[in-house]
Amino acid sequence: MTAEIIFASNKLGIINDDQLQSMLNKFNLGKLISSKKTANGAMGQTMFVSSTEGEYVFKGNPLYAGQLVEEKFFVENIHKRTNVIVPMPYINDDSDEIFGWSYSLMPCLQGEHLNSKYLKATLKLNDKFKIAELIVKTLSELHNWKVSEFGELNTDKLEILPFKNSYTQWLFNRILFWLEDAKKYSKITDKDFKWVEALLDDSKGAFENLSTPTFVMGDFKPGNFLIYLGDNGWELGGVFDFTNSYFADPVSDLIKMITYYIDNNEGNIAKHLVNLYCRNLEGKEDIKKRIKVHMLHQRLLDWGCAKAMHMVTWDNELPFYEWVESYTNSVASIIE
Repeated sequence: MTAEIIFASNKLGIINDDQLQSMLNKFNLGKLISSKKTANGAMGQTMFVSSTEGEYVFKGNPLYAGQLVEEKFFVENIHKRTNVIVPMPYINDDSDEIFGWSYSLMPCLQGEHLNSKYLKATLKLNDKFKIAELIVKTLSELHNWKVSEFGELNTDKLEILPFKNSYTQWLFNRILFWLEDAKKYSKITDKDFKWVEALLDDSKGAFENLSTPTFVMGDFKPGNFLIYLGDNGWELGGVFDFTNSYFADPVSDLIKMITYYIDNNEGNIAKHLVNLYCRNLEGKEDIKKRIKVHMLHQRLLDWGCAKAMHMVTWDNELPFYEWVESYTNSVASIIE
């Protein structure tokens, strides 16, 4: 289920103090002091809870059966296998006796989001380069979790469920599905399809050469990690939200950060990020081809979402292939 695309969510609804206190009592976490919904994150599923024992993030009303079981699995394995900070302990309550649905509770992590107003207003150029290096260190740690099969997590057996046929076929079919879906909300022409199919054909060999799948967070972006300035420079406060995680091509985790930097006219930071990450990797030409497809995949989802919600921030008349080509060309050009 992790690899599914989810555009809507189950909101928490109204949560009262008695319910929160019952939850705290269940896990001996003190007396409730305050609570408030998070400003953004986890698609409306989260809120901050403060008690006499600490500060917590509450996450409930799962998007699908097994969501919180899955996230607990990833959090605990990352904690065990890497040095990346994640919200531990990650408490799951499968019972629906308090809220009417299952939920999880985890400690708050230290730091700010990279795209917070404070950091965007105060970061110097050197800070931005150092933070990009911290991101590379974090992703490289996560991607050290290597497995033997491309696939997603089976939450019943807690083992990898291989993608049907192959990872390449799964990814290409997914892209073509969402391109067809985009016709519901925007003008998608035969020229767009031919452009996409040509890009996929050109990259097929590069994907088939990929033989070592790794953990992929699937949603590594400014909203899902925290940073802070420590005594020895920029530090990672932690990474969270593993609803989209699976096992596949690790370079796909670079895409949302590359896009963030490009959209903020910080192509130099994106270039530093990518080349530092790829520094010791072999097969740069294959990486270029694969990363173009990953960029196409993400931008296609962004295109469909923006068109459907009437939130387009670019020339609304621009053909899809022209719009996305600027991103695929940019991401390939920054790899040295």
